[in-house]
Amino acid sequence: MPGPLLPQQSENPSFKVSSNTSSEAMVEPLQLGKRVREIRLSQNLTLEEASKLTGLARSTLSKIENEQISPTFSAVSKLVKGLGIDIPQLFSQPARSAGTGGRRDITRLGEGKPHPTPTYEHELLANQLTNKKMLPYRTTVRARSFDEFGDWIRHEGEELLYVISGNIIFYSEFYEPVSLNEGDSAYYDCEMGHAVISTSEDDAIILWVTA
Repeated sequence: MPGPLLPQQSENPSFKVSSNTSSEAMVEPLQLGKRVREIRLSQNLTLEEASKLTGLARSTLSKIENEQISPTFSAVSKLVKGLGIDIPQLFSQPARSAGTGGRRDITRLGEGKPHPTPTYEHELLANQLTNKKMLPYRTTVRARSFDEFGDWIRHEGEELLYVISGNIIFYSEFYEPVSLNEGDSAYYDCEMGHAVISTSEDDAIILWVTA
């Protein structure tokens, strides 16, 4: 059982550089914060994980995503390097659908994009499709204790969790912890703090779909 509730934690792109005499010019692209959040969530990263990858403070990332500050070129460079993307990806707007589509992607067993974290080992699915309306991923749950999480995991959207094998405990910020077994599922608001640990002898395996 957890202790007290933890605190919350294309086309050629164009952007403008404001003229000033400071050592670092400020980047002022349209809705850059929203784009940073989209890229972070597409990689299934929490703010804390993205902070470690980029070397930017969690509070700085949060302010960038919420359009409270404009990042310096130094911050942009750290974002690009840490998130493994290029400049056009960061400054281009997601393509909008022009009508009925016929998109399809197949991920063979073991061919998903690996994304390990200290508590989970994610396998991102349907990686050939961009701008997906949902993010599916298969996860091996390594964590065995709620204490292994430094903070609640929270992000935008809604999420479906389905237990493929093993047993887990699903923790959520406003509800009592609940045990889920093979075949069980949970649907919840991702902005509510949540975390999952494995209680079976072998690491549990779950399917997550985030929308």
